[in-house]
Amino acid sequence: MGQKINPLGFRLGANQSHHSLWFAQPKNFFESLEEDQKIRDYVKNYVKKNMRMSSGVEGIAQIKIQKRIDLIQIIIYMGFPKFLIEGEGKPRRIEELQINVQKKLNCVNQKLNIAITRIANPYGHPNILAEFIARQLKNRVSFRKAMKKAIELSEQAGTKGIQVQIAGRIDGKEIARVEWIREGRVPLQTIQAKIDYCSYTVRTIYGVLGIKIWIFVNEE
Repeated sequence: MGQKINPLGFRLGANQSHHSLWFAQPKNFFESLEEDQKIRDYVKNYVKKNMRMSSGVEGIAQIKIQKRIDLIQIIIYMGFPKFLIEGEGKPRRIEELQINVQKKLNCVNQKLNIAITRIANPYGHPNILAEFIARQLKNRVSFRKAMKKAIELSEQAGTKGIQVQIAGRIDGKEIARVEWIREGRVPLQTIQAKIDYCSYTVRTIYGVLGIKIWIFVNEE
């Protein structure tokens, strides 16, 4: 059976919730959706530009946005939030980020608030693992070694199963191909199974590679 549907959308309403919570009139829906994408892109670019970590992983698992008439609440789920919380004698980066996002959105009648939530097991989330693999591929580490290391990290985080897939001109080969590896159970056809999923793009000197990761968290 082909995998032709996003695992998160497939389980929406069962064990998966929306990442954006707000209501809008049909004529304003597109503007609100575009505003959410601007917020997510700016936060990710800000962290990527200013973060300097030994692991090279930004550590953003997901960004949830909640909107009310007078408030925009942004919740950033991070595996390594120390970067934004500590300011080393300067104003905290979280406050700087909040001011910059508010200016970019030109919020006049709405207050904007950014909160950071730390993830207990960072390498149990597919986005962070995908960033880790992307960093390894850019450093010309063998793709098999990078995939096996990511699986090892996910097992240490207590996941029940993981599947990693890389597609493109792997190792600079002339013909693009798809390579994947799986460890444990990944029941994609079971709606009751809580599956975390991400699709990540990495640009290398050989071209663009696509990374997909499925993680089986638990079964309800």
